[in-house]
Amino acid sequence: MTSPAASHLRVAGASIDASGWGWRHAGRRAWAVRDLDLRIEPGERVLLLGTSGAGKSTLVHALAGVLGAADEGEEQGRLLVNGTTPADARGQVGLLMQDPDSQVILARVGDDVAFGCENLGVPRDETWRRVRESLAMVGLDLPLGHPTSALSGGQKQRLALAGVLAMRPGLLLLDEPTANLDPAGVLEVRESVARVLEHTEATFVVIEHRVGVWQQLVNRVIVLDPAGGVLADGRPADVLSAEGERLSTSGVWVPGIRHQLPSRHRSASGRLLGTEELAIARSRELVVARDIEVEVLAGAALAITGPNGVGKSTLALTLAGLLKPAAGRVLADPRLAAGAGGEPIRWKSRQLLTRIGTVFQDPEHQFVAGTVRAELAVGPRALGLPEPVITARVDTLLQRLRIDHLAQANPFTLSGGEKRRLSVGTVLATQPGVLVLDEPTFGQDFRTWREIVALLAELIDEGTAVVAVSHDAEFVAALADREYRLAAGLDHRSGSLVTR
Repeated sequence: MTSPAASHLRVAGASIDASGWGWRHAGRRAWAVRDLDLRIEPGERVLLLGTSGAGKSTLVHALAGVLGAADEGEEQGRLLVNGTTPADARGQVGLLMQDPDSQVILARVGDDVAFGCENLGVPRDETWRRVRESLAMVGLDLPLGHPTSALSGGQKQRLALAGVLAMRPGLLLLDEPTANLDPAGVLEVRESVARVLEHTEATFVVIEHRVGVWQQLVNRVIVLDPAGGVLADGRPADVLSAEGERLSTSGVWVPGIRHQLPSRHRSASGRLLGTEELAIARSRELVVARDIEVEVLAGAALAITGPNGVGKSTLALTLAGLLKPAAGRVLADPRLAAGAGGEPIRWKSRQLLTRIGTVFQDPEHQFVAGTVRAELAVGPRALGLPEPVITARVDTLLQRLRIDHLAQANPFTLSGGEKRRLSVGTVLATQPGVLVLDEPTFGQDFRTWREIVALLAELIDEGTAVVAVSHDAEFVAALADREYRLAAGLDHRSGSLVTR
């Protein structure tokens, strides 16, 4: 794209300076980031790597000026954007985050893109010129009045990117912007960012565990050390060549390095759940798939796949007894129901606890306690288990999920990967016969990805049934016995079953 948009997007890039900088969340013993010394020049394009919990998101949120006030944590050293504090540079910094839905604010596309400019006091005529240019820049060719509720995940991320660009930031920050997207959505966002980078001089920093997505768009790789400071820093080819094995061991997905995956016994032992002419709906008026015939087997994993927006999460929640079918039924085998009745949707929450456990796509939606330890104890305590049993289960899960050092931390202060592991643990604490997980591996570095896969493989081989919604082809290949692919559109058959 040429032209008018290109000239107006050429905002001078911002510099970043960190000198002995660190941040510790309130109530935490360990620092999220510490002893960071770093200089990023204006216009540099940086891929920020590190294990889950190394402090990548903490650093990016600090740069965006949204980390929190003094009562929310303790800061050391100095962090500057263009020579001033991030709080004073907010109008110069744009942040694109992981979750597409959380960044859509208004009902119409044009209004949503204009929102940031209006908050900055940009004149009306200039705001709408920027809106049109930014939408063109990200390749989102839609009327300004198009409803944001009708967008796919990839389109929502491009919309959010357009909103950031309209504010003309000198520093563009992306925090795993493709983590929740299907492969087509990942490609959409990457291509949009590539187009933007051709026409802006803004400094660019992107967090990603999977190097291959962004490797060709950056000129520098910085790896944070979870112990503090920087583990590696340099040109992408140099860092990946010299440090590839070490980075892989620390959890970074390095292209070309093969990994040993957990083995599976694959010995299914009978049906626990099944559907009869099932139709699923997000609301009474919005049926998204019909004629679903699928079984959930003990000792086996079923992956639910398909493009964004086809109803994968809706199907998972319906199988889990949390959404009422639009038509047809979900039926539980007597050995799972154990006297609770044949349809999970009719079970009480206490009956669901030990039968079907659900891990939601957004981990924060299921946190209710003030500490990690207390969060893991919620389910067992609701079942009335003795305190020694609760303590033993919680201690075991803290160690298996590598969050024992976070036992007294507030769940909402964890990294994305740590929140995901905790959300899995809260369900495992009640030892249900069926586990339903929505994108269980998003936001994980390779080490924690492998640990989640290994933990689930162990549970499956012990007889647990797992249903997992996933865009992660490697996760599906490593774990799934069968794959149910949901298709777009309400055709005669909304999905197809593949035995792996």
